[in-house]
Amino acid sequence: MGKRSVTVRVARWSALHPGRAVIGWLVFVVLCLGGGMAAGMNSATSEDFRVGEAGRAEALATGGGVQLRPTEQVLIRAESGPLDEAAADAAVKDITARMKSLPEVASVAAPVKSADGRVLRVPVELNGSEQEDQESVPPLRAQTEEAAKAHPDLVIEETGDASVSKGVDDQRDKDLQFSEAITLPATLITLALVFGSVVMVGVPLLLAVTSIMATMGLAMLASHLLPDTGVGMSMILLIGMAVGVDYTLFYLKREREERARAGGRLTSEALVEAAAATAGRAIVVSGLAVIVSTTALFLARDVIFDSLATGTILVVAVAVVSSVTVLPALLVKLGRRTERRAAKRLAQGKPVRGTYGEKKPGRAWNVLLAPARNRPALTLCLSVLVMLGLALPALNMNLKNPARDSFSRDIEAMKGYDRLLDAFPEQRVRHLVVVRAEASRAADVRQALTDLDRGAKSDPLFSHLSGAPLLRSSEDRRTTTLELNAPHPTYSEKAEESLDHLRDDYIPGTVGKLPGVETAVTGEVPRGTDYVEHQNQKLPLVLGFLLLMTFAMTVFAFRSVVLGLLGIVLNLLSAASALGLLVLVFQGKWAEELLSFISLGGISSRVPLFLFVILFGLSMDYQVFVVSRIREAALNGVPTRQAVIQGISSSAKVVTSAAIVMVTVFASFVMLHILEMKQMGFVLAAAVLLDAVVIRIMILPSALLLLGRATWWPSRAIRRAEERVSDRYGTRHGAYETYGAQEVPEAPEVPQTTDERPLSGHWAEPRTARRG
Repeated sequence: MGKRSVTVRVARWSALHPGRAVIGWLVFVVLCLGGGMAAGMNSATSEDFRVGEAGRAEALATGGGVQLRPTEQVLIRAESGPLDEAAADAAVKDITARMKSLPEVASVAAPVKSADGRVLRVPVELNGSEQEDQESVPPLRAQTEEAAKAHPDLVIEETGDASVSKGVDDQRDKDLQFSEAITLPATLITLALVFGSVVMVGVPLLLAVTSIMATMGLAMLASHLLPDTGVGMSMILLIGMAVGVDYTLFYLKREREERARAGGRLTSEALVEAAAATAGRAIVVSGLAVIVSTTALFLARDVIFDSLATGTILVVAVAVVSSVTVLPALLVKLGRRTERRAAKRLAQGKPVRGTYGEKKPGRAWNVLLAPARNRPALTLCLSVLVMLGLALPALNMNLKNPARDSFSRDIEAMKGYDRLLDAFPEQRVRHLVVVRAEASRAADVRQALTDLDRGAKSDPLFSHLSGAPLLRSSEDRRTTTLELNAPHPTYSEKAEESLDHLRDDYIPGTVGKLPGVETAVTGEVPRGTDYVEHQNQKLPLVLGFLLLMTFAMTVFAFRSVVLGLLGIVLNLLSAASALGLLVLVFQGKWAEELLSFISLGGISSRVPLFLFVILFGLSMDYQVFVVSRIREAALNGVPTRQAVIQGISSSAKVVTSAAIVMVTVFASFVMLHILEMKQMGFVLAAAVLLDAVVIRIMILPSALLLLGRATWWPSRAIRRAEERVSDRYGTRHGAYETYGAQEVPEAPEVPQTTDERPLSGHWAEPRTARRG
């Protein structure tokens, strides 16, 4: 008996000690969750988000204490009609006094009246930075509500960056709860259709949920090394439920097949070990592929992608561990119960039902696979053309950084934000010009910035506000800032044009002429623009690493360069088609009401890179599972053409079921309010659906049938297996080939030749027989 892999040895121990394995898993989950809660979550700070020129400007401004601070706006207006000035003045004094008494407030500016005189706004500047402002919101909003009660004849409300950020986070939490409420029932229904057993439905869900719980604790611990940005937990839920259920499905499917093949001759322990030698190995390889591909996100050198990668890697690793450790124990527990029931029925003289018998693929699967089996060349060409057609809109993809204007209007602060911009349109965009120079040049810097302000105010791209320039200087007079406003949506072309004019024309023509000065521009628009540029610069590196790792993992798993190259092509095809659908739906405005979003006129800059990385990893689930079945048959001497048909047919149901679960999880995110999460959910759902249906049922089998034995190049293991069967049975290889729609006889079964054989001996005896 050859040396068994670690996967098989772990499964064997778990099968022999199911009670210890289950208890050990529960202890692990509790320790992870408890340790994480004790350590707490370490959230990213403003310094972690700095990128490009905007990040450099923020560092300069923060060093001088003149950075852009979060500003809340308290709006005062009449319910209808003109504003009563006396009542408004009293309200302003009350609000100013209330806000100044709060430690979270840095200053309260004089009230500003709208152009039509119907609205007053009171700017309240907070301490801290723009990225660290949410904790300051509740005390301010409480004072605003008290002021509103004290002045019932007026409408007093509060909005601003801090209020909007707090509202977005609160909405995200509610959205995740909503997603869970949709995902769990859909997953239950899918699993019930696959297994037809309430008990078997509970196993995948139990492992997925406990894996997510353990990962959340580990993520809290990991945040002290890589700060959390608020998206990590969302990703743990999104990926955890999908891969957790998928891995369990693959294992359960194989265990049922082994049980049906054994016909009661093997015990549950032996069946579990047999499943571990095939499905268990596939799960480990698949999980490693996801983990390795996800590490590509770290190359982006971005705190958000770091957080996404950390959450994904942790939850996939925990899901793999649960599948190869505690799952065998649970299956043995369930198998022993089935054996006891069977023994009891036999003792009573009653027939034993084949509870776990596996049905052959039905007529529907034969119909779906018929085009690839009968006309592989035509099917391949037509399917590829369809995928390329879906990918065409991606050529016009316009990357944008999601901004405040795209947030859902279900957030109360966003409704106030809209009313603020109606009365004060210049408040849409704030550009902050930061200049660093020697203190002796302070007067020259201020004069140059004054000239810049004068020129910008004559430009229609900027707001034409009267009054002195909004200049601020540090205490050491080395850092000076100028704030400029623009009345355009933050993601609009005009907002970006105003930034380009500022950086390319006004600064070089004024303060940029001064010798020995350092200049930079920041603000929401500069941050977004620089972020997109940063992503575009990192994309070739990340994609190159991703392609290399995907190729290497496929060659490692199947010892085939051809399969490695084919896997890359198919993954690129899936990703491109999904991106094309994403652009078609989200870049225009026709689907805004249907899916409840405000179009950016583009796609969130993080979505394409995230799609490539996650899809390349997740698609390995299907590729490893399907091709493993094909290779297993080929290693047993079945000619490649016949092995392809058998492997695709036998795995079609479970692959499609796993895809349904994954698509359901991803699609639930389309119903969330946050645009970026909508886009991520949509594109992943589309990619997985296309991958499972078009790629795995049409393109992959067609390509493999056309390639034939060349599929396994340069490995000679398949050729040797076919020759061994031919020599043993005296049968020509050609007798097993498939041509057109002709039915092909199955090749004779031969013993397993791998080192991962199930145990024989006393485990080969059914438990019922030993007790009989």
